[in-house]
Amino acid sequence: MPTTDFQPADAAFAERVRASFERQSAMATLGASLARVEPGEVEVQLPYAAHLTQQHGFLHGGIVGAALDSACGYAGSTLMPADVGVLSIEYKINFVAPARGQRFRMVGTVVKPGRTITVVEGRAYAIDDGREKLVATMSTTLMAIAGRDDIKH
Repeated sequence: MPTTDFQPADAAFAERVRASFERQSAMATLGASLARVEPGEVEVQLPYAAHLTQQHGFLHGGIVGAALDSACGYAGSTLMPADVGVLSIEYKINFVAPARGQRFRMVGTVVKPGRTITVVEGRAYAIDDGREKLVATMSTTLMAIAGRDDIKH
């Protein structure tokens, strides 16, 4: 269930977000998929893959950060008008446990939407044998981008 009561500015927000995610080569390279799109909240899922781990066999922190950044960015995007994109301008990530699991889910939730600046929180969970464990938290600041041909919505 979404944890927000936000109203999207674009009635077709979910289709727009899904189409944008499909254009993201980085997420395709990681094997990530868009699992849920709600106003102000997005979930990205990622299966375990040995080639994405660090030397101890945990999902690499950079991979966790990249997937969580996408979840946060798309959460913010759900509330934007159809002709507005978003870019992360700052984020802080805290790794709270090793990212060990059969799959992972990253959830981005808008805290404060804005016309120019939006603040989003992210949570990354490792899922192993049906048990879910928080492995990272993220605080993200997004900037709305409009009127640029090089930014696709």
